[in-house]
Amino acid sequence: MKNVTITVEDSVLEWARVEAARRGTSVSRMLGDFMAEMQRREDSYERAYLAWRTDERSWQAESASVSKSMARSASPKRAGVQKELKTGVAQ
Repeated sequence: MKNVTITVEDSVLEWARVEAARRGTSVSRMLGDFMAEMQRREDSYERAYLAWRTDERSWQAESASVSKSMARSASPKRAGVQKELKTGVAQ
């Protein structure tokens, strides 16, 4: 493990000391845990992004097929509504 020197406002350091005491840990451990969590989140995001970028499937093709199927299923309804409007009779 390596040591790190940081510069923070007095009020921030006071808050960190109180928070660390409340959690039953040290400021050093609390900061180390915080940075490790940030690293895990960033790595997880990066892996998800790379998986998305290298995905062989085309989301545009999926989107187009969904739009076509929605248009097909909506067409009879629209035709019935238009006929109802013209004739004034509900089907």
